[in-house]
Amino acid sequence: MNSLPETTPTPSLLPAILVGGLLAGVIDAASAIHHFGWGMFYGIASGLLGSKANPAAGGGGPAIWTLGVALHFLIAGGSAAAYCFFSRALGLRSDRFLVGGLMCGIAVFLTMNLVVLPLSAVPFPVGPFKVQDLRLGILLTTLLVGLPISVSHWFFSRRASFARSGADT
Repeated sequence: MNSLPETTPTPSLLPAILVGGLLAGVIDAASAIHHFGWGMFYGIASGLLGSKANPAAGGGGPAIWTLGVALHFLIAGGSAAAYCFFSRALGLRSDRFLVGGLMCGIAVFLTMNLVVLPLSAVPFPVGPFKVQDLRLGILLTTLLVGLPISVSHWFFSRRASFARSGADT
């Protein structure tokens, strides 16, 4: 008889991605709103629209502001998805969420500042960066984006492992 090897199903990453992306998006947005005001969402929309997104230049409006909010959460969710998929593919232990948060924060910061912003239509120059700004940016991105994503991944991985161990008994 042909018998297939018994494998344990891998838990869905969807809850970790949704919760991690939402947490990171809300925490990062709260910090940005505190520092830059509610208009910072126009700045995010300017990544697609350029200076046309700026209310002072005759742009703006609720639709563009909402676009900025949607793009912000799309980026946070994409960061959570990338972290969850890469951590699973590389076999990283989810219980090492501090290391994972540090790696995620650094990766998000570098990707945003060295890839996304330079390729976007933002109407301001990107770089050169001062060392102090790099340190602060990496620290804040790690705390506000990387850690919420890695903790979410850890929480839902742990929850799935408890559900599997309970099903085995």
